[in-house]
Amino acid sequence: MQFLRDRRMRLPTRLTGDRKGDQYPSNLQFYHLPPTENISLTEFETFAIERLKLLKAIENLGVSYVKNSEEYNRRLEQELKKLKFPYRPSQDEISDSVYDQRRKDHISHFILRLAYCQSEDLRRWFIQQEMDLFRFRFSLLNKDKVQEFLKFNGLEYVAISEDEKNMHKEDLINSGFGLSSTKLEELEYYKVPFQATLDLVRTRKVFLWHGFAFIPHTDIVSVVLNDFRTNLSKALALSARSLPFVQSDERLQPLLNHLSHSYIGQDFSSQRNTGKISLDQMDALATKSFPPCMRQLHKTLRENHHLRHGGRMQYGLFLKGIGLTLEQALQFWKLEFTKGKVDSEKFDKVYAYSIRHNYGKEGKRTDYTPYSCMKIIVSNPPSQGDYHGCPFRHSDPELLKQKLQSFKVSSTGINQILDLVKGMHYQIACQKYFELVHSVDDCGFSLNHPNQYFAESQRLLTGNRDIKKEQIPHDTTASTSSQISSSSSSTSVPTTQPSAAAMEDLEQIFSEY
Repeated sequence: MQFLRDRRMRLPTRLTGDRKGDQYPSNLQFYHLPPTENISLTEFETFAIERLKLLKAIENLGVSYVKNSEEYNRRLEQELKKLKFPYRPSQDEISDSVYDQRRKDHISHFILRLAYCQSEDLRRWFIQQEMDLFRFRFSLLNKDKVQEFLKFNGLEYVAISEDEKNMHKEDLINSGFGLSSTKLEELEYYKVPFQATLDLVRTRKVFLWHGFAFIPHTDIVSVVLNDFRTNLSKALALSARSLPFVQSDERLQPLLNHLSHSYIGQDFSSQRNTGKISLDQMDALATKSFPPCMRQLHKTLRENHHLRHGGRMQYGLFLKGIGLTLEQALQFWKLEFTKGKVDSEKFDKVYAYSIRHNYGKEGKRTDYTPYSCMKIIVSNPPSQGDYHGCPFRHSDPELLKQKLQSFKVSSTGINQILDLVKGMHYQIACQKYFELVHSVDDCGFSLNHPNQYFAESQRLLTGNRDIKKEQIPHDTTASTSSQISSSSSSTSVPTTQPSAAAMEDLEQIFSEY
């Protein structure tokens, strides 16, 4: 795939007639062959951002609703339609709009494959969301379309004949729960080597005969999904090996690094509340409206009167985003640091510069934006003595449990949060924490940013949203600080800034998401 530096959008080479069907015969793909056409950097960025939005929506839906339930499918279909990705099989000749959607689906998958092959955590997350998307699309195929898809992808899952079905009729009925002769006639069965169906064999859902498993149409998706997962896992491993070559391209390296922890929500670089927050409100705001990552940093700063560089950056930019002016920030940090081992002169010489730098008053005068959840989770994991990072990602489960107890979260709520953490749904775990401490049944938003957490909390607490249950009192007493250590190591994603020559117009695109 070639990438064009020209700022003008280049239209893709269009296929006509039957050639469209040859390249993208189905909405469902195994993504075996990478795209080979020319594509502009702007289109590259747009496709990647829109697929990332889709995968984030799939993750949220998978936690909020039972997968494959009617409501889950309805909402996922809405997301696919809104973002213009293919989902329902096309019965007619492939139109330009269908071709464009399938092309976008193909190219965007490979872009995110490059971005999300960089660490084990990223690969695992990407595979899970892509599998859920594949499962939904597969469920929309009728029997004929399933056969076409299997044949096109070289999967030797042959539908058995009526004669063979009648020969094993009793065994097939006994292998299915609540299966009658009438229902059996309506089902299509596939004969698959049993080693490809171990999940179904383990649960005794299939009939085995001469080394083959007889699988109904309704269960073949689990076999195909297993193939999809295996192929995608191998492809991501190969992509990871080619990263040094890909990242040698100065146009792609910063772009892929951005995507792996990209924030796609509201822009918190503009400070609407600048100067509206006073320093004497900080402790109350930290208890009521700070997300756990910032509440942890605030508590540590108050107790130790110091934070290391990672903590100062994460917390300082968050405070900037909620409305602290430069003068307030300098006063806040100086008052706290001088209570410890840093005198006033040392603070002015060593620490004041970095605070002014964050506000765009020093160095290259970049107006830095607060860190998103994904950036906090993926990049710069905390080491011993650090307190930055995401408590849901970087804390030991037992330590996290103690922390939640100190925040007066109920034991039922703690178990719900720990289950989400175990499933690596860190942002959704924080969203669940928001609902519990604010006593709402459904927060009504998808959490992607610490400053979003603060804004939604303030909107709720100031009466702009209905509280559905009786308020649970917040913990207002400081407890002894505990050191946070990373529960498991992850590959750090570089945060190299895009070069001005190659990325000046793409940085504007990022600022819009």
